[in-house]
Amino acid sequence: MGTNAVDRPAKASGTYRIGGDLQVDRLGYGAMQITGPGVWGDPKDPAEAVRVLRRAVELGVTFVDTADSYGPFVSELLIREALHPYPDDLVIATKAGLTRSGPGDWRPVGRPEYLRQQCELSLRHLGLDCIPLYQLHRIDAKVPLADQLGELALLKQEGKIRHIGLSEVTVAQIEAAQEITPVVSVQNLYNLADRSAEDVLDHCERHDLAFIPWFPIATGNLARPGGPLDAISTEHGATPAQLALAWLLRRSPVMLPIPGTSSVAHLEENVAAAGVRLTDAEFEALARAA
Repeated sequence: MGTNAVDRPAKASGTYRIGGDLQVDRLGYGAMQITGPGVWGDPKDPAEAVRVLRRAVELGVTFVDTADSYGPFVSELLIREALHPYPDDLVIATKAGLTRSGPGDWRPVGRPEYLRQQCELSLRHLGLDCIPLYQLHRIDAKVPLADQLGELALLKQEGKIRHIGLSEVTVAQIEAAQEITPVVSVQNLYNLADRSAEDVLDHCERHDLAFIPWFPIATGNLARPGGPLDAISTEHGATPAQLALAWLLRRSPVMLPIPGTSSVAHLEENVAAAGVRLTDAEFEALARAA
């Protein structure tokens, strides 16, 4: 194994070009959990959050996903504190379109003036001149889609964002969005135990759109003693969570899992999943078991 594989294990996940030009290593980091309980306020240990972010980059992670609503703004500000000035190969994705009124409370707001304000705030909080991937966190049913995406297209034209992504959408919504402006990524709930977004993933693979599964390491009862993950993890000397990530990486070349954590030890365990290789039989067994 070369130095890269040992020192920067995320490299073993392979690469993908978001929008055809933003090259990232496929196993990324989701920065939702570095905030307080209920994704609200500051974390209990801000210094540990900074250590987690710096360690992720040391381990070879080149794709970090966040949102203005994580905290709100806490996650973006911690990313800036930990990583700015950013390494040349680091791609930061953020989102707008969900407002917060308290812990665990999320409400879609897609008014154009609101999305513009949030983009300007994210640029300032992250210390960026241009956001590499800006995602509409939710489509707001009360606002015409053309108004929501039209504003993002304007921000792109102005050079404030490079690429546009969507989150929690159907295939029909992706197709409607593409009529308005090019979309390069989709972030939906997807993991080994919950594959309700299978049709969206298949669509993304057919059209070469990045598919960013959130909540990627939910294993449900698959990890129970004697269960399918339990047996295969013993053979690999890997944890059930690592197998769940390895399964996602194997499932599709457009898959970019973003496991999140607030602990360095857990981060190192997640990133090590990039080096786990499932056989065809193991991949199929896990797919069937779920």
